[in-house]
Amino acid sequence: MAEPQVRKGRFDPLTAAAVVFFLMAVAFASAPAMNAGPTTLAGLMLLIGLAGVACLGLFVLRGSAEPPGASEPGAAGFLDALSEPAAIAAPDGRVQAANAAWKSAIGLANRLPKSGASASSLFAALTAARRGETARAAIKAGGAEHEAIVSPLGERRFLVRLTGPSAGGLALPSAALEVLTAFSGAVPPPPKVLDAFAAASPFGAALLDGEDPFEAKIVEANPALRAVAGGGEKGQAFGDLIDPASRADATLKLAAGQGSGAPVEVRLAHDPARIAHLYLSKSDGRWVAYLVDVSEQKQIELQLAQSQKMQAIGQLAGGVAHDFNNLLTAIFMQLDVLATRHPVGDPSYEGLNEIKQTSTRAADLVRKLLAFSRKQTVQREILDLGELISEFEVLLRRVLYEDVKLTTDYGRNLPQVRADRGQLETAVMNLAVNARDSVRAHGGGSVKIRTARVTQEQAQALGYPTARGDQALIEVSDDGPGIPPAVMDKIFDPFFTTKPVGEGTGLGLATVYGIVKQSDGWIAVDSKPGEGAAFRIFLPVHIPSAMLTPAPAPAAPKRPVARDLSGAGRILFVEDEDAVRGVAAKLLRARGYEVIEAASGEEALALAETHAGTIDLMISDVVMPGMQGPDLLKQARGFLGSAPVMFISGYAESEFSDLLEGETNVSFLPKPIDIKTLAERVKQELQNAA
Repeated sequence: MAEPQVRKGRFDPLTAAAVVFFLMAVAFASAPAMNAGPTTLAGLMLLIGLAGVACLGLFVLRGSAEPPGASEPGAAGFLDALSEPAAIAAPDGRVQAANAAWKSAIGLANRLPKSGASASSLFAALTAARRGETARAAIKAGGAEHEAIVSPLGERRFLVRLTGPSAGGLALPSAALEVLTAFSGAVPPPPKVLDAFAAASPFGAALLDGEDPFEAKIVEANPALRAVAGGGEKGQAFGDLIDPASRADATLKLAAGQGSGAPVEVRLAHDPARIAHLYLSKSDGRWVAYLVDVSEQKQIELQLAQSQKMQAIGQLAGGVAHDFNNLLTAIFMQLDVLATRHPVGDPSYEGLNEIKQTSTRAADLVRKLLAFSRKQTVQREILDLGELISEFEVLLRRVLYEDVKLTTDYGRNLPQVRADRGQLETAVMNLAVNARDSVRAHGGGSVKIRTARVTQEQAQALGYPTARGDQALIEVSDDGPGIPPAVMDKIFDPFFTTKPVGEGTGLGLATVYGIVKQSDGWIAVDSKPGEGAAFRIFLPVHIPSAMLTPAPAPAAPKRPVARDLSGAGRILFVEDEDAVRGVAAKLLRARGYEVIEAASGEEALALAETHAGTIDLMISDVVMPGMQGPDLLKQARGFLGSAPVMFISGYAESEFSDLLEGETNVSFLPKPIDIKTLAERVKQELQNAA
């Protein structure tokens, strides 16, 4: 344990030698006066002057042997709380206080050791510390070289910490330096209370009396402890401030020696949601306890972990959806082949139809995964919010059962939004179905859909803290049992569901979350047990710009959908998935096209060069091993001329659209696709290019 420096008489050889030589000098100077006789006036004055000089010199020498200043009462407790060797020094290098670790590493010398030769000098570090900076120096002690960190500690006082032989260390953070500055300037409290450092600290501190820190009684506590722990009265057991479950866990950690120098994480009794770090230091049968509230820090860490988890799951979902879309494309095309061989009336027709329906359900599941991962292809359009929900209400009434009442509330001055109609309808449908299941599980009830235009202040009050400007609101609420607080943080996680096994995929709310985020919106939840739940979707209001709106052009006749799916032309088909490429090429050849197959971008580039100027259309996958689709287009454009290019992919168009900047005659067809859709698009592209 560190102890304040006490002024004791110590034998210093240098000081003793200085005193001896000084007295000899005075004696030699007084010899002429003694020989001349002290009765003369000159001799008497010389002897009196020499006596005064001797007294003054002894006083100066005695003062130089004393420490420049006494250590404050809080210095010992502060240094004792540090695990590394530490000392408080004066500007001239004199040690005013030191902890046990310092004395063990450096010794009992009352001056700082000499500087090492391989690093900056200690004098330079002290000079930098006088300017308020934190500096480093290398010092030698015990035959080893240590790296020291010198920090300012009040006026003309410095904290010197050793970080280990030839090892780096971390400087004290600014918050800690503020605490140290407050400590150095704090007025020592009355005796038998907390020291100056603990009394002035911005975190909770308490002096405890007892062997067990949690059973020990509080002798004194600073005001910050009451703010942090909601207690700290004199005589109260310190363990009463800690949540019982957390207290038991902390007791086990302390018994295992984990609490020595390292913080123990605890939850506070008055609010178990608040988390604090507990530091304990024992001194002469008493404990000094420090509580630092880290609730906000933990909340930020949890939010970061949740964000990283959602991002990782989104990437996984997007990758799975891409691969699954390739398989579904092959299944759909093989079904088209089999359908021509087994038409209606064939015994195998019903089985093939069941397979197609199941595959369609699988494709819908993939779309949900893509919506959650925000990689679904988006076709945004300007939508009137009132008309959208009004038209969709007819379908919703069919989905909800008779024992569930659906009510709608359309606000005034409803705005327009720019979003994907199908995605927005899917989001509202999922929310309505969830509300239906919630109220039906408790005997029926009502579901309400409300649309409104809300101001920035209203949106913030309804759960959109970062709202900017007016917002379009779609609220789906119910009068069911509400959402339990324990699962509130998990409701948007993929595959999380409170429904029984077999009654949900757990992707409904995850899909809604992805759709809203992909539409640049916000979703908020308001629920109390027994009072139902309300999901609020906020979308930015679309404000058309009159300056950017061109004059209406005469409407061009809409090209009818191609019914005759046969055609002629040479197609370069690039796809790394053999099952997709082989079936698609076979079906296109059956419709009159000449198809050149390529299994990679490199192979396609060589074929494009071989058939330069004769290719009418290139169909290419986007993500392939080696050369990607956009890279292939840039390198093969010279061989393709003005021929159109159609990309097919299980990923969203937005994932690679920026790579096609400056390209023309490029279209996109999302997977999974069937041969009818592919043949229609091929014929349209060739007709447009003619």
